Amino acid sequence: MTLVAGVDSSTQSCKVVVRDAETGALVREGRAAHPAGTEVDPEAWWAALGEAVRAAGGLDDVAAVSVAAQQHGMVCLDSSGAVVRDALLWNDTRSAKAAADLVAELGGPAAWAGAVGSVPVASFTVTKLRWLAEHEPEHARRTASVCLPHDWLTWRLRGGAAAGAGLVTDRGDASGTGYWSPATGSYREDLLRAAFGSVPQLPEVLGPRDGAGEVDHARLSSEWGTPVPGGLRLAPGTGDNMAAALGVGARPGDVVVSIGTSGTAFAVADAPSADPSGAVAGFADATGRFLPLVCTLNAARVLDAAARLLGVDLDRLGELALSAPPGAGGLVCVPYLEGERTPNLPDATGSLHGLTLETSTPAHLARAAVEGMLCHLADAFDALGLDPARVLLIGGGARSQAVRRIAPAVFGRPVVVPEPGEYVADGAARQAAWLLAGGDEPPAWETGSAARHEADPLPEVRARYAEVRGRG
Repeated sequence: MTLVAGVDSSTQSCKVVVRDAETGALVREGRAAHPAGTEVDPEAWWAALGEAVRAAGGLDDVAAVSVAAQQHGMVCLDSSGAVVRDALLWNDTRSAKAAADLVAELGGPAAWAGAVGSVPVASFTVTKLRWLAEHEPEHARRTASVCLPHDWLTWRLRGGAAAGAGLVTDRGDASGTGYWSPATGSYREDLLRAAFGSVPQLPEVLGPRDGAGEVDHARLSSEWGTPVPGGLRLAPGTGDNMAAALGVGARPGDVVVSIGTSGTAFAVADAPSADPSGAVAGFADATGRFLPLVCTLNAARVLDAAARLLGVDLDRLGELALSAPPGAGGLVCVPYLEGERTPNLPDATGSLHGLTLETSTPAHLARAAVEGMLCHLADAFDALGLDPARVLLIGGGARSQAVRRIAPAVFGRPVVVPEPGEYVADGAARQAAWLLAGGDEPPAWETGSAARHEADPLPEVRARYAEVRGRG
């Protein structure tokens, strides 16, 4: 049996899965926590990766590994390869003004969509670099190279080098920087220079079947305290959404709705997209295709917040939600709890509408939280403008029975929920298996049985949400 490993270095934790390269069967797995916050020392990711590898039983029998990680994060390195400052993560909104300035300077949203397929918001790396140049010019001057979280981890697995020499990335993650074009397959150094004032060294963009070299097995064996074999190959890695599409087996014609720390709705497409409204990000995927995507800042943590407010766990929150009437008696939750990316409202807050004596119950509040989160994601789904063959519901939030049962009513169509899994890490492992197998397409893994959920559509819930969401 040939084994491969996939890594998901997400906002909250690092997960490692080890799978059979031919069948995709799970052999073992491990995880470790990341620190909270919207800026993090990348060394914390590295420590968590080592801990997760050890928890997964090590890599001594693994032939290839791939790293997927949260998109957009800004990792700046100096001329010695040292990290200049803590990485700014995708959910750090301090660069909202920088984003607005950049959009205006290029001539508006349509100009950006035409240039790189997306209109930058505070999440995008290019806006964080503008913020750095304006607010921390000494750090900007020290920056010799810029990379993304998955790029940095892949680089560290290879052993690292001075000035970030040997940094690599892939089409998918590069497409979320704001200075790489999926349509042309090249960096837009002019946009980076306009944002940052200079052009630091950037990672080489690898194709989906390219290798990223081999891990530095001697250094890792010593540093992690567990054997790492010589010749362990590295796949290019990718961003988390691109890896999730691989892990869940999404194909052209599907739409995937992911309910994690962020909420996303994305589709596998054969042609690049460029939405001048900025709602749809025109990303590339990890197979050589494209991944039009709508991202929200608020998703599963809306459920966490509601459960905390009510003093219950998530299972009990779901039970309460299902005991309340559809529409929660007119109680509506607009779930902009951390500002919002789509719509672009970085300073927004959440709100409740329709609170009356009748709706002042835990059950109504629980139902409103679930429906509000799903209406928010349904808006994202609609922005793609597609009539998909399948809607796949994934992510931690999709494990809730209330979410599974209410989603088809809110979305107005059946949803398919794959077996629970670490879809991002699984997608990274599948990419590693593709590196070993070669061929034009990733290996066809059995993804397990999927549950189909249906319900009568409730357009009045969407209508009520649309009525109140702009009121603040």
